[in-house]
Amino acid sequence: MPHAAAPALRLSSDQRTRLELWARSRTLPQRQVQRAKVILLAAEGHANTTIGRQVGCSKPTVLLWRQRFVSRGLDGLEDAPGRGRPCAHGEDLVERVLSTTMSAPPPGYTHWSSRRLASACGVSATTVRRIWRDHRLQPHRSRSFKFSQDPQLEAEVTDVVGLYLHPPEKAVVLAVDEKTQVETLDRTQPVRPMRPGQVERRTHDDLRHGTTTLFAALDVATGNVTGRCYARHRHEEFLRFLQLVARRYPRGQIHFVLDNYATHKHPEVQEWLCRHPRFHLHFTPTSASWMNQVEGWFAILHRAAIRRGVFHNLAALRTAIERFLNAWNDNCHPFAWVKTPEQILAKANPRVPSGSVP
Repeated sequence: MPHAAAPALRLSSDQRTRLELWARSRTLPQRQVQRAKVILLAAEGHANTTIGRQVGCSKPTVLLWRQRFVSRGLDGLEDAPGRGRPCAHGEDLVERVLSTTMSAPPPGYTHWSSRRLASACGVSATTVRRIWRDHRLQPHRSRSFKFSQDPQLEAEVTDVVGLYLHPPEKAVVLAVDEKTQVETLDRTQPVRPMRPGQVERRTHDDLRHGTTTLFAALDVATGNVTGRCYARHRHEEFLRFLQLVARRYPRGQIHFVLDNYATHKHPEVQEWLCRHPRFHLHFTPTSASWMNQVEGWFAILHRAAIRRGVFHNLAALRTAIERFLNAWNDNCHPFAWVKTPEQILAKANPRVPSGSVP
C-alpha cells in the first residue's frame, strides 16, 4: 500500500533559502546536508518513508529531524555542542606543532614534512596534517613573488589601467609583447595517441630544431591579435612589427602597452615614433609585465598549441602558431580587466613579516 503523506512543514522564505544552500553545499558536513534535504522534502509533503529512501536514512531519523525543526527551527539542525570524538591532544601540543612548523627545519632540509614534524613532536603524521589543515598551513607549497621597485610605479599603473578601463575615444589600444625563444621540440619516438582507458603518451626526451620569436599585438577592445614570427629579437624586428601594425591599423591613434625591454626604447624606434606621431607607447612598471594583457594570450597559445605539440622543423612550429592565430581571430574575445589602480597599488608595496630581517 502507498505510504500516507505526512503533514507538510511550513518554511519561511529565509528558511527555504538557507536550506537550499545547505543541500547544495560541498563543504558542509554530509550529515547537515542530509538534514537540509529531509526538511525540504518534508516541506513538499512527501511521506517519511519516501524521504528516508531518497536521502539514505531511516524513518526514525526523518522523524527526529522533523521534530527538531518544528521545535527549534534551523538551530535544531545544527550539531549539539560537544558532538563528535573529543580532542585527543591539548592546546599545548597544538601550539608546539605550530611553533615548530614556523621554525627552521632540520639541517639539510628546506621545509617540514608531516612525517618529519610528527617525529620531532612525538605525534602521528595524521595529527600533524589535521592541525595544519585547521590552521591553513601548507609547508609543502611555495609561491613566487616580486615587488616592483619602479619609481614611476603609481603613474605607470594608473596610466596602463586607465587605458584598459577607460580607453581614449576613437583610438585603438594594443597590448604588445614578444614571446621569445619558442622551442621547436620534436619527440625521439612517435606519440602514442589517446584511447579509452589510456592517456596520450610521449617520450620524456626530445629533439630541438631551433627557436623562433613571436611578436603579438592584442586589441584590448576586441581580442583580435596581430602576430608575426621572426628569427631574432632585436629592435630591427620590432620596427618591422610596428610597420606591420601600422598597415593593419592605417588610421586613427594607436596606443601600445609595452614592457621596459630595451628593444622598445631603442633610438631607432624612438626616431620612427617621431615620424609617426599617431603611435603612443605606455610602459608597464618594472617587474610587472603581468599587467600586459597579451601575456594572458601567450599563456593560452602555449597550452593549446605549443606545449603538447610535435614539430619536426622550424617551419612546422611557425605554421602551428599561425594556424592557432587564425583560429583565435575567427572567434576572438577581449579580456575583461577588473582591478582598479587603487586595488593594485594597495598590494604593490612589500610587507615584511614580523620577526624577519628586511
